[in-house]
Amino acid sequence: MKEPLYIILLGPPGSGKGTQAQALTGCLGLKQVASGDLFREHLNKKTVLGETAKIYLDRGELAPDDLTIQMVMERLAQPDCQAGAVLDGFPRTVTQARFFDEALKAQHKSINLVISISVPDEIIVERLSGRWICPIDNRVYHTLFNPPSVPGICDVDGAKLYQRSDDQPETVRKRLKVYAEKTKPLIDYYAAKNLLVNIDGYQPIELVTDLLVNALKARPRLKTAYKSCQLS
Repeated sequence: MKEPLYIILLGPPGSGKGTQAQALTGCLGLKQVASGDLFREHLNKKTVLGETAKIYLDRGELAPDDLTIQMVMERLAQPDCQAGAVLDGFPRTVTQARFFDEALKAQHKSINLVISISVPDEIIVERLSGRWICPIDNRVYHTLFNPPSVPGICDVDGAKLYQRSDDQPETVRKRLKVYAEKTKPLIDYYAAKNLLVNIDGYQPIELVTDLLVNALKARPRLKTAYKSCQLS
């Protein structure tokens, strides 16, 4: 069995990490592991972990390190992640990064690449605060970039759209402040390990994907595993 591949995407909320993670999973045949999606899954299932995390997420704060680590490591232990994963939103603190390094080292594994996607704060606020979601199929709309035909109503099923609490403008600004304080130090952490590639995310999606592909091809191990990148 080949050694698993692990790629980490860093960037503020709304920087496009999720979209680019989907492209990378297509390139490498890996699973996307998004901490935000995992938290929402636990919230929907009303698990103890989810209910505890909700207190922090509703305030625009990061969930405690121990909760996040537990959730992600459980996901990575599942059979469909045995080839590795594209990690979207984890780690979010240096403490989480150090723990993850040690956990991989104990299994004779390692991180292959870390990509940091940067976007100006005001663009992030515009992107996220205009986002509305269908409660039935999770279809995403945007008041500026992808508005529904009838304001506030899903085009497909007629359901009333809702806005996540962490997408409201004041919460978005709080999340950006938390990101600057807690997550940006990871850039220096991974740069010191010669794993980091910086990418300007304030560009067309396809161009950002091309830059990510070039970053993959620059690493011999990832170039060998590379297939082709297309947005789903």
